[in-house]
Amino acid sequence: MELQKLRYFYIVAKLQHMTKAAEYISIAQPALSQAIKSLENELGVELFVKKGRNIVLTDYGMYLKERLEKILPEIDSIPAGINKMKNRVSKTIRLNILAASAFVIDAIVEYRKSHPDAMFDFEQNEQRTDCDIVIKTNGLSNNEVVPFKNRYVKTEEIYLAVPKTSEYSERDHIDLKEVRKEEFVMLSSARLFGVICNDFCSQAGFYPKVMFESDSPTAVQNIISTGSGVAFWPEYSWGEFNNENVKLLEISSPQCNREIIIELYDNLPRSEYAEDFYKFLVYKINNKNIK
Repeated sequence: MELQKLRYFYIVAKLQHMTKAAEYISIAQPALSQAIKSLENELGVELFVKKGRNIVLTDYGMYLKERLEKILPEIDSIPAGINKMKNRVSKTIRLNILAASAFVIDAIVEYRKSHPDAMFDFEQNEQRTDCDIVIKTNGLSNNEVVPFKNRYVKTEEIYLAVPKTSEYSERDHIDLKEVRKEEFVMLSSARLFGVICNDFCSQAGFYPKVMFESDSPTAVQNIISTGSGVAFWPEYSWGEFNNENVKLLEISSPQCNREIIIELYDNLPRSEYAEDFYKFLVYKINNKNIK
């Protein structure tokens, strides 16, 4: 059944007058009558019968009219629904956050203050390629899977967090081997940052004595602020550092840093906000001051 014929039938069924329906639709009456007759032939039933100078619905016609009263509004709403969906997709920034998650979440919160209609879809998946922006670090396996339009690389220093009550708190720099006997609060060695930190200790000639493992930067700060242990603290990745009971020391040896990489993928279609948010991330990481 053609949708146009069903629409014609519905108008005729509402008005129950062929001439008035033809005028309403702006179609010649013979053409309208032919369309209704064609629909009746297709269904194998009469939809109207004449009653004097007018026409009335048969039981079949009443059934079809009742069905169309539900169906046609749904069909008519499809373009608006598609446009709403397109609008949502165009405003949704797809992120793959493989590093610096706390920094990125803080940036999202701040960005939405000035762009309240921007939406975000993010996950942590090394194999994901259908995103607008990826935030990662060196050593991940998806480095060149997808062509990128823009790429920004920032060297992130890794500090040593120590309690203000420790013997090291009056200093600004430290050689990592000086704390080889201290207990460490570490990220899980299953996480890339944990692997990197274990490698720093290996370069300094020791394996860290781990007193506590946590994925929470806040937990790391809280434990160290009690006067227990030391920890590695990335310059950008864990967001703002704010603890008056903990001090960050620069590590003079070995060189402790990694690269934070922000890539704007060359995927199309791309969110209308993707490039702007990419620039915002670059701006934020360049204007972040940890100490």
